Amino acid sequence: MKLIVGLGNPGRDFENTYHNIGFMFLDYFAKKHGCNFNKSNKLSVYTQAKIDGQILMLIKPLTYMNLSGEAVAYFVNYYKLNPEDVIVACDDVDLPKGTVRYRQNGSGGTHNGLKNIVYKLKSENFHRLKFGISKENQDIDLKDYVLSKIDEESLKKITGTFDEAIQKLNMFLKN
Repeated sequence: MKLIVGLGNPGRDFENTYHNIGFMFLDYFAKKHGCNFNKSNKLSVYTQAKIDGQILMLIKPLTYMNLSGEAVAYFVNYYKLNPEDVIVACDDVDLPKGTVRYRQNGSGGTHNGLKNIVYKLKSENFHRLKFGISKENQDIDLKDYVLSKIDEESLKKITGTFDEAIQKLNMFLKN
């Protein structure tokens, strides 16, 4: 079993914000595979998919970004997974818009959701799919930027990388 996590914040106020790119990608991935997020617990909404005989658990934490590690750790512990069985899809302000990067491990960097996952798993050895959301206006506070609504042009650039991200996700699934 593999765990695919999309990071974001729950609720209508956060829909279509930069910090919810992980949720958007996971919704896209689930739709492509005929899945609906029809299960929930106090920490997340989730669903399962079976691809090439492999069971995938797709989760969207309901814990808000800064506590995403609680939901991830719950599923890792419940299913007795290793951190290497986890991939996290999230925004990355240090990457240009319209790019996606796959990394096998690394620190949480400036991303509070990733930092919390590292803390809760006690490991940096989980995979990442990072979607570039670079900010052009350097005067805006980082928190305000990641929680701001995505303009239409930027949304097209970012969601235009989702198929490429699925190809990169397949590298993770083959491990």
